Amino acid sequence: MNAKEIINKFKTILQMEVKLESMLLADGQTVLEANMFEAGQEVFIKTVDEQMIPLPVGDYELENGQILSVTEEGMIAEIKDVAEETEIPEAPATEVPTEAKAETPKSAPKKTVETMTKETHFSSEALTELKAEIEALKTELASMKKVEVELATEEVEAKKIEFNPENKVEKSNFQYGAGKMETIEDRIRRKLFN
Repeated sequence: MNAKEIINKFKTILQMEVKLESMLLADGQTVLEANMFEAGQEVFIKTVDEQMIPLPVGDYELENGQILSVTEEGMIAEIKDVAEETEIPEAPATEVPTEAKAETPKSAPKKTVETMTKETHFSSEALTELKAEIEALKTELASMKKVEVELATEEVEAKKIEFNPENKVEKSNFQYGAGKMETIEDRIRRKLFN
């Protein structure tokens, strides 16, 4: 541990504010925060509502062109330049024996689909006939809608709500303690609650 890490640990123990370093990803919107951007340090994604989420496993391109590699969730494995990653050692070329170079049979397609398009041009007479037919259908549809509305209103008028004489409930006028003498307490309650 270096001095900066020790100071940050003391600050977290004493619940003082710890200033984290932040970097943007190549998309220019995602903010990453860590104590220091170096291997072995914790790294977090800072959300819009200021929450800190551990960075998932993967490789991330930073805004400055470096690649941040995370092998364990929330821990930086390494930070490397893009040039280091693109360098791939080439394998020595090996020749395939001529027997193995034999022609491989080409596979036939499983399905062949042929399509034809037919273009129809209407004459002015046919066009006017079609327009007249469309107008006739529109008027017929409008008249059908009127009939449906009339039928619906007739159904509503037929279903008027009527009084149900069978649903009468007889009320009893029985009162508890009707023949009892009224005490002072009863008079006080009657005046308070009535």
